[in-house]
Amino acid sequence: MKDKVVITAAISGAAPTRGANPAVPHTAEEYVAEAKRAEEAGAAVVHVHFREPNTGAPTTDPAIMQEVVQGIRENTKVLLNLSTGIYPEAPLEMRRRPIEVFTPEIASLNPGTMNFALVSHKTGAITYDFTFANPLSASLEFGKIMTDKCIKPELECFDIGHIHNVIFLEKHYHFIPTPMHFCLIFGVMGGVPFNSDIINSYLHALPTGSTWVGLGVGPFSFPVAMMSACLGGHVRVGLEDCLFVDYAHKVLAKSNGELVEKAVNIVKLAGRDVATPDEARVLLSLPARA
Repeated sequence: MKDKVVITAAISGAAPTRGANPAVPHTAEEYVAEAKRAEEAGAAVVHVHFREPNTGAPTTDPAIMQEVVQGIRENTKVLLNLSTGIYPEAPLEMRRRPIEVFTPEIASLNPGTMNFALVSHKTGAITYDFTFANPLSASLEFGKIMTDKCIKPELECFDIGHIHNVIFLEKHYHFIPTPMHFCLIFGVMGGVPFNSDIINSYLHALPTGSTWVGLGVGPFSFPVAMMSACLGGHVRVGLEDCLFVDYAHKVLAKSNGELVEKAVNIVKLAGRDVATPDEARVLLSLPARA
């Protein structure tokens, strides 16, 4: 099993809408179709941010979430990973709702406050500039909800300091079960860039026995996938993270499935195999599906 790679497809996201890429899902039917395409291509997990169908705005309206969750559950075998990040300015009450209303196999847990911005690296223009507030008290609260409901927390680390926050909380509060599962994120302005020094620092900081998935934003999406596959990690791609199947030539992805297909090729080039949803349960220490 150590040679198996769990591929996660982040099929929507807080920021991208179908105005940026027509493949970004807004309606429940579109979410189900994208989840199926991702599964058929090789994804074992789908990560979901919910959207208001008419506007594409982020939402945690229970009725909208229910239609998406039920549709994916009934039409695929993928593991569900629900976002509690929602969007940077979302109040904590809104962010708790997905794990209060549902019991996905996995949910994101953000263990550190940070600047969160969209910028042009060519011109320096700042187009989106917010503080993503994740107080330690909220991390403890979200961790308790997930632990009580047997939801696996995916610890979203935009900076190496976020790993140290997790280590502190585990030492003093035992806030989530071990082995822990981390998402190591590269390329968000306010977090860390992508280079070999930083990924090695991340890996040296992880608690022994932890699992991890690499996530690169925009031009870093597939380079991070390559490095993750080579270094024993798991892989995340999807329209939340990058709208392009070929970023250098700005070729828009036709679907999440197309992005997963490229990730599968990367995994094979690294000499590893792609995990099924049932294998992903074992690799991520999840209970068997009822």
